[in-house]
Amino acid sequence: MTITDGYPLGRADPSAPTTVYLSGEIDIFSTKALRQSLLDLLRSSTSTFILDLSEVSFCDASGLAVLVGVQHRARAQGITLALAAPRPFMIRLLHMTGLDRSLPITV
Repeated sequence: MTITDGYPLGRADPSAPTTVYLSGEIDIFSTKALRQSLLDLLRSSTSTFILDLSEVSFCDASGLAVLVGVQHRARAQGITLALAAPRPFMIRLLHMTGLDRSLPITV
């Protein structure tokens, strides 16, 4: 699992969404570090926090739990979390679990 902050050295436009690019596998082996990294990034996020999933190759139930947990934390801070560019397998997974109704998806 690799995490890349779209603005690691500061933001040129504080009104622009915070975009975080995820790549690799989101599974039981990576979720602890992923959760902590996303919560750290969320603290300095703008009002919109986008997780770009275009390079995620696998996601299990523990990965979905991280996404839901980060969304709850974001809402508590008044931040909107959205998922961007999920691959077809991820869209199916979100649909099968019903999370597509609670996690906004942008293409």
